[in-house]
Amino acid sequence: MPRLPILAAALTMTALPALAAPKVVTDMSPTGALVQEVMGDLGEVHVLLPRAASAHQYTMRPSDARALQRADLLVWMGPELTPWLDKSAANLADQTQQLRLLRVEGTILQDYAQDEDDHAGHDDHGAHDDHDDHEHEAHDHDHDHDHDHDHEGHDHHGVDPHAWLNPQNAAPWLQGIAAALAEQDPDNASTYQANADAAAKRIAELDATLFDQLAPWSDASFVVFHDAYSYFTKHFGLKSAVALSLGDATTPSAARVQMVRDQVVESGAVCAFPEYAHDPALLTTVVEGTSTRIGGELSPEGADDDATRYDDILTGLADTLVECFEG
Repeated sequence: MPRLPILAAALTMTALPALAAPKVVTDMSPTGALVQEVMGDLGEVHVLLPRAASAHQYTMRPSDARALQRADLLVWMGPELTPWLDKSAANLADQTQQLRLLRVEGTILQDYAQDEDDHAGHDDHGAHDDHDDHEHEAHDHDHDHDHDHDHEGHDHHGVDPHAWLNPQNAAPWLQGIAAALAEQDPDNASTYQANADAAAKRIAELDATLFDQLAPWSDASFVVFHDAYSYFTKHFGLKSAVALSLGDATTPSAARVQMVRDQVVESGAVCAFPEYAHDPALLTTVVEGTSTRIGGELSPEGADDDATRYDDILTGLADTLVECFEG
């Protein structure tokens, strides 16, 4: 009989739940998709930005602000893409780890093109040498960014932050995410690493498949709603898209609309693609009276609410382009 309390205590100890996975917050769905790949079923990522919202201009909901304050790890592209998150990130508690993907070593970056019709305006360069491959500091006090950005209006000069649309960036980012999660949860480090390796292998295979799919259309001219797709077009050898708007929150002027229309006529653009959650009326006006076809909606973040994997974002773009090109 005296042994029963001891046995009961032992049973109680074995029934204790495992330690909770790190609480991870990300800026947007492409980031969240990559982090979720690495976490697997060990945890669920909290994504701040709704799919229909502008990545460059957004006001967090109170629930998002609370999730961010409670986070063990914040994974985001950086203030180059989401300036609205910069101040909140700087004010996080010291124990909150941050990983800025645009600063991960091995990241391929390119500047916004000065000439939208010429790839020569895009200069690839890796993440800067003075950027750590993942940050352990809660924040950067000096905010000394390497490129000039208008954080209020998201001026489209300097580095283009839409770097997730080059699938070559997935591999270094997945490794950085695995390392950051392992620091938070060392008991599951091998799982995070295995998940990252498997995702990187699958994305590399998808990259090759999309190259084959898009190769026949390397000379096709086309129009997009806003200037966000240059990483995708350059990586896959497509012509740079003519962008109606230089920013997703910017209404193009009458002069720009006329300039884009002139480019459509001059280039013989095959297709014009509206953008998810944006009014297509101006784009329709630009191609009115031409042979340019209106294609399906594009989105740099993935327009489909069911697109939970990074692969789906790239595949969705390629499929939408090709479907219109084929007529």
